[in-house]
Amino acid sequence: MEFVGRTDSLALLAAARERARAGHPQRVLVEGPAGIGKTALVRRFLRDDTHVLYGAGEEAESELAFGVLEQLLGRDGTGDGAGSGPRVGIGIGAGGRRWADAHAAGAALLEALDEAQGAGGAPDSDDRATRGPDTPSTPAPDAPGTSAPDTPAFAPDTPIALVLDDAQWADHLSLQALTFAVRRLRADRVLVLVVVRDAEDPRLAEGLRRLFTADDAVRVRLDGLGPAELAELGGGMGVRGLTAQAAARLHAHTAGNPLHVKALLEQEGAGLLEALGEPGVTPPAPKSFTALVLAKLAACSPAADALVCATAVLGTHCTPADAWEVAGADLLDEERRAADVLTALEEAVHTGLLTEAPGDPVIRFPHPLVHAAVYHQLGPSRRAALHLSAARTVRDQAHRLRHRALAAAGPDPELAAELASLGRKFAAEGAWANAAGQLTAAARLGPEPAVYQQYTLEAVECALLAGDVPDMGEVAQRIAQFTPGGWRSYLLGRLSLYDLDRAEALLTDAWHRCDPAAEPVLGARIAGQFAALHGSMSHGAEMAEWADLAIRLAPDDTATDMIRVLRLNGLAMGGRAPQTLAALAPLPDPALATPAQLEELLGRGTLREWTGDLTGAVRDLGGVFGACHGRAASFRVVAATALASAEYRAGRWDDAIVHTDLALSLAADTDQPHIALYCRMLAAQVHAVRGAFAKAQAHARVARVYAAGGHVNPALWAALAEAHLARAQGRPEDVLAALGPLLALAPRGDLEEPGTVPWADLLAEAWAALGDEKRAVQALAPYEVLATQRGHHGALLVAARARGTLEAARGDTVAAERAFRSGLKHAAHVEAPFDRALLHLAYGGFLRRAGRRTRAGEQLRTARDLLVRLDAPPDLGRCERELAACGLGPAGSALEREPRTRGAALLTPQELAVARLVASGLTNRQVARELVISVKTVEYHLGRIFPKLGVDSRTRLTAALAADGPGPEPGRPGPGRAP
Repeated sequence: MEFVGRTDSLALLAAARERARAGHPQRVLVEGPAGIGKTALVRRFLRDDTHVLYGAGEEAESELAFGVLEQLLGRDGTGDGAGSGPRVGIGIGAGGRRWADAHAAGAALLEALDEAQGAGGAPDSDDRATRGPDTPSTPAPDAPGTSAPDTPAFAPDTPIALVLDDAQWADHLSLQALTFAVRRLRADRVLVLVVVRDAEDPRLAEGLRRLFTADDAVRVRLDGLGPAELAELGGGMGVRGLTAQAAARLHAHTAGNPLHVKALLEQEGAGLLEALGEPGVTPPAPKSFTALVLAKLAACSPAADALVCATAVLGTHCTPADAWEVAGADLLDEERRAADVLTALEEAVHTGLLTEAPGDPVIRFPHPLVHAAVYHQLGPSRRAALHLSAARTVRDQAHRLRHRALAAAGPDPELAAELASLGRKFAAEGAWANAAGQLTAAARLGPEPAVYQQYTLEAVECALLAGDVPDMGEVAQRIAQFTPGGWRSYLLGRLSLYDLDRAEALLTDAWHRCDPAAEPVLGARIAGQFAALHGSMSHGAEMAEWADLAIRLAPDDTATDMIRVLRLNGLAMGGRAPQTLAALAPLPDPALATPAQLEELLGRGTLREWTGDLTGAVRDLGGVFGACHGRAASFRVVAATALASAEYRAGRWDDAIVHTDLALSLAADTDQPHIALYCRMLAAQVHAVRGAFAKAQAHARVARVYAAGGHVNPALWAALAEAHLARAQGRPEDVLAALGPLLALAPRGDLEEPGTVPWADLLAEAWAALGDEKRAVQALAPYEVLATQRGHHGALLVAARARGTLEAARGDTVAAERAFRSGLKHAAHVEAPFDRALLHLAYGGFLRRAGRRTRAGEQLRTARDLLVRLDAPPDLGRCERELAACGLGPAGSALEREPRTRGAALLTPQELAVARLVASGLTNRQVARELVISVKTVEYHLGRIFPKLGVDSRTRLTAALAADGPGPEPGRPGPGRAP
């Protein structure tokens, strides 16, 4: 199978090889635990490199003098079979070759490296074997005709790779010889790679350790593969259906160790996917790993064995007191009286089965697989007894019920009802994953088919909301076998939202089977799905009506995190955004908001963006995004996307890129890419205006794939993504090709409402550019009428720009002048800097063509100033060309004429997100929680951010970012209460 992942590590190795190619010898240390893929990485890196000297340590041969060196040099000890006389001493190779000591062996290794590089000159030309490590040298030039006849004809700049694998098992004399040789490399084209599990292993020669851990050495530390890479690895092994959630669980279970992952996939097959799909089930460990663990467990005393097994039943960690109390069910009275928890714990720690640390109140397994190996070796009777003991010990209700369920030997109606009750409580709180786990357990214990089906339907619904349904088609087929009823039809409709006709038919059937007065919860769920269905077709009024009904039926139990957002957005799409905003009750700070209030804050932020209050929108949406960590993934995706949209319109494009990346990552991590199609359009738009056309095209391409289904919203987002890219590239014919289908879609929904998804101006300007003024008028006029009726300054600005461009193309300079001047009046009330910049640019171009160069220069310089601050290369280039054609030339210094090379521009989006949060005063752990990444990842990013920005402290990082210009930190609410 193909090599998976390790892109950053391969890049480090490739950079080291290029330095070696330039004559700067490189020392590279590759380290990581057993099975992590060190050897695979090196082999992948060197797969196309034929100039390799390779040796590997073997545990059984660690006392064999010069054993590894013989591998490096070849069976006769010279590397190419061309020896130069016998060496006498203690080292005896397989071919009878001897070295007096490690220094002599190191000299032979240097000679072999010389020959491999094609040095081959006179013996005295570069006698490094006699030089000290600090003596400078200049290698002698190659002398023609001095190479041995059988020396390979290598390219003159080809670096030589010397690899020592499993260095912790190499014999000491070989390590000393290698150290001797490496210390004497000066201007050699040599790349030395030492592969070891732990650089601090005492079996490594101290001199070698110092060389390969020095500041000028390259250290490649390998951790486990990430979840996405594990999914790719599984696919390469023919294992399908490893969803993002399952891959994340597999990563947590194996720490991403490729050796363990491959062993489990080969061992368990589809059974592993089933175990990973059940949050309450502990997946197994590889058999070879289990054998090692059980050997340690067998050597333990009864007390230590009981403590370890009790800990395994409680989870991956627990307090010693809880573990010892649970272990009481596993010990005879005399065994318990003869032992104590600390003695048993000390024994378990000594055997490597548990870990503890001073000041840490809990004990842990050293690796999740140790926990799995111990847990799965428990027999059913012993396991059930320990789980019952755990149920009496733990204090959390959910944990108590979980242990009782795992101890159950068959159907238990009373326990099933308790689990279902708790699951429904979690669902009402929006804790969908927890709810799904409880309801799934309830279904397993349900005594009757009808009870099983009901709990299963509710569990699937919660799993859908948690983004944890790996195969919707398979789930739909299973549910279709259930007894017909309202819940069944409702859930099948929910699973069919991408088949709009079928979804509508199923939801209609569910509504007819439901009595909302008797079943308000089911009625609210069906109404909520009708709201979502109409939202997907951009039917604002119907969306608001159904959402309002869902809230009235069951305000706290609609099974969607978005019902209030749907209602507010539907009202706004029907032209009532200002009235809807005015009718909203005062809302608290997002950090203090209830789930319902957080939904309303999200809706209010979106409406504020649509009405042009971008400052208020960013404040609301930033606060919501910062406070929504406990909500469903779909809510977090929508919150991040809404924030990015407001940031884009407000000209905060760096922040918008960060939040679109976060939203897309969240959607991918939960196998719900379809919920982020608007985000795809937005990402394409912001990358297009930044001139990153390849990135914009990639996002537009994904949106187009989903648009193939013919649904309104995917088609809308794909069309806008392609149109914005074409506009930025100056291709009006492609703008028309992208937006043409929207003319047919517009009458089906509320796609023309000003402030929501503007596109009529793009279409009109494209028609005008291609000389079809009639169609340009047809595209623009309805939008102008609506914008005037709504009194929407932002919409009137872009309409005025398009109208001015159109009238100029028709040759009516008076009408064009009037339109542009009208746009300037509206611009005084508009925050959006890019829209204002494009207005000034279009007006300046018109004035320049009319011969009014002085006024043209004023407009164009205003446009240029805005575009420079935004860092918008495509439109800035057009502006500069207009200024040049105007004959005025751009004012200011060369630095002022170019987009700023800001510190933020040196960082990747993820690095920028980390940097801004650190600059806001958050700790590494807080940053990790905010961005849904590990603390180690935060530390890794800071290690790259500091040198990029030339800073060495968090204080200086804050100053460096502040120098880029003012602006609040993205994604964070301002102080005090939201207005």
